[in-house]
Amino acid sequence: MNKLRFGGHPIEIAPGSAPIATGAANAKADHCAQAEMRPAAPPLSRRFSVAPMMDCTDRHCRYFHRLLTRRALLYTEMLAANAVIHGDRARLLAHRPEEHPVALQLGGADPAPLAEAAAIGAAHGYVEINLNVGCPSGRVRDGCFGAALMAEPARVAACVAAMRSAVAVPVTVKCRTGIDNLDSEAHLIRFVETVAAAGATTFIVHARKAWLSGLSPKENREIPPLDYERVYRLKARFPELEIVINGGITSLDAARAHLAHVDGVMLGRAAYHDPWLLAGVDAAIYGAPQQSARKLSRSEVLRAMMRYAEEECARGEALHRITRHMLGLCRGRPGARTFRRILSEGACRPGAGPEVIAEALAAISRMRQVDADQAKAQQC
Repeated sequence: MNKLRFGGHPIEIAPGSAPIATGAANAKADHCAQAEMRPAAPPLSRRFSVAPMMDCTDRHCRYFHRLLTRRALLYTEMLAANAVIHGDRARLLAHRPEEHPVALQLGGADPAPLAEAAAIGAAHGYVEINLNVGCPSGRVRDGCFGAALMAEPARVAACVAAMRSAVAVPVTVKCRTGIDNLDSEAHLIRFVETVAAAGATTFIVHARKAWLSGLSPKENREIPPLDYERVYRLKARFPELEIVINGGITSLDAARAHLAHVDGVMLGRAAYHDPWLLAGVDAAIYGAPQQSARKLSRSEVLRAMMRYAEEECARGEALHRITRHMLGLCRGRPGARTFRRILSEGACRPGAGPEVIAEALAAISRMRQVDADQAKAQQC
């Protein structure tokens, strides 16, 4: 039986040995009952995933992204464990079956609340529970979780052990290569060894350290240098673990190159700001046959989003909460600026509905026709 020390007390980390809250046990039983009633989810693969991003990867974003790729694993925004336990679960954890496979990312630093929140998430149908050990924002840092936990591998191990004891779905960890002056390769290896001893088998590693003081979250995504080779060496040292690389990856060609060294690739801002990139994932990353990898055209995606918006607006949702995720769909295409303007301005009008998306679709269709007529005239 392996043991770690946390808070001055020994903690057994064999599967099932960590204490869990009564609420977590009840939620786990509820999860088992609901799992029997749910249809089988598409296969879970971390070969390609879209990163959890605050204020971005909400349920509307995930529905939109799922229209573009059948296979990519999608993540929620990070949710604090206490918010899941005490907050409006119907709102926080809402998602449609069409979004699957979807993983829930949790933030926290205490094993019992994380275990309870994990069990609640699994009961709501999420296929993976991910622990955030990588976010450097001030709000997260002040709560002593996120990237700050890179300094406390024993605490992370205790959290993972408790979460694993509460759910049947995988529990994974998303981390950085280091923080502040704790950025040596030896520290990263000790961190992974310690947390893996608690049962974690999947680590999603942002290939940058984080500075917890002096840099904003945006600067922490850009200023610390990328060190992909360190992540490659981590995989070589722990071949039995699943290592997913994240950070600064902007194309499917780059993703394929990384897959020669690691098990999976996670894209964040590049996929959000240029979502059409996701339309190539099933064929390029998963090698899906031509028939099963057939992607919707942009027009078909927009028509699908019109139907979705009609349903959501009928329930009282504001259109701009849906369309804000779609602004980059026509990036680099004729009419892209007009498309963004129509969605941005039109969606904020009182009572706006799916007709705004129809207007944007019509505008880019007209632009494409003008381009086609001009090309034909030049040939003549």
